Amino acid sequence: MKAFKFGKLAVLLATSAMLCSSTPVFAQTAKASDSVNTQSLAAEETAKIRLTRKSAAYWQVTFNNPPLNIIGPAEVRELVKILERIEADPKVKVVVFDSTVPGFFIAHYDLLKPLEDSTGMEPGPTGMHPVPDLMVRLSRLKAVTIVSIRGRASGIGSELALAADMRFASSENAVLSQFEVGAGFVPGGGPMAYLPRLVGRGRALEILIGADDFNGELAERYGYVNRALPDAELDRFVDALATRIASFDQHAIVETKKLVDRASMPPQEEMQPGWDAFITSVQRPAAQARVKALVEKGLQRPGDVEKNLGQYTAKYQE
Repeated sequence: MKAFKFGKLAVLLATSAMLCSSTPVFAQTAKASDSVNTQSLAAEETAKIRLTRKSAAYWQVTFNNPPLNIIGPAEVRELVKILERIEADPKVKVVVFDSTVPGFFIAHYDLLKPLEDSTGMEPGPTGMHPVPDLMVRLSRLKAVTIVSIRGRASGIGSELALAADMRFASSENAVLSQFEVGAGFVPGGGPMAYLPRLVGRGRALEILIGADDFNGELAERYGYVNRALPDAELDRFVDALATRIASFDQHAIVETKKLVDRASMPPQEEMQPGWDAFITSVQRPAAQARVKALVEKGLQRPGDVEKNLGQYTAKYQE
């Protein structure tokens, strides 16, 4: 895929990144440790994405990249490494994804990095760009995947949740959205493939083209998440469900999931076109103007824009 430059917008974004002292730092490479249960597989406690084995059968992936849990090319590579560990371990039965960052599960994809950093990434084993490759491989793991959403899950955060098997959200503190159309570009991580099968065509279009925020309770009514639970109960519920699944016979889990996937998963070939449409659309002057306006207001920095992204994309005027 041919790399490209943002031109004037790249200068603005780079300047914003340098001026913002809280710009997230990319994930450090995680190192394996095969010793006791509950030991982190990350090299340091400050790793931006932590992989922890709670037991041989129950693993946990925790996003810890304050202040916003931004995901960019470096974080995608770290997630791919973690995915490879999960794929390679024959004992893991269930994986829970969660966050330690208050207010954010994953804010969105990193818009402050030069886009050629993304377009220049080597394809994954599926032959697709690493982002759609990650989503396809995540959705087809033998292990059951559960996402616990507390805070905002926008853009690639929502897309990762959609690629997982189950999604549970805090009633009070979860916000899900595919904001991209409001910012002038097409979502790139596969929500056009997953959402219609999950919530139906009309609601999928409302989520994608309406580009607004959905709280936990509304997301539950739409089928965007499995359940919305009181915030105080979310962790306990997800942990109990994961522990329960981890206690079951692996053959029964794998074969049951395989048949459900056959009936419900989008074909792999639907995924790459979404990424290609994202790359094409984000270069358009109209998209660059919208992103520039959002950056000037505070996009990708702690503050009101990231907390209320749906409102700010609606406020933009040509």
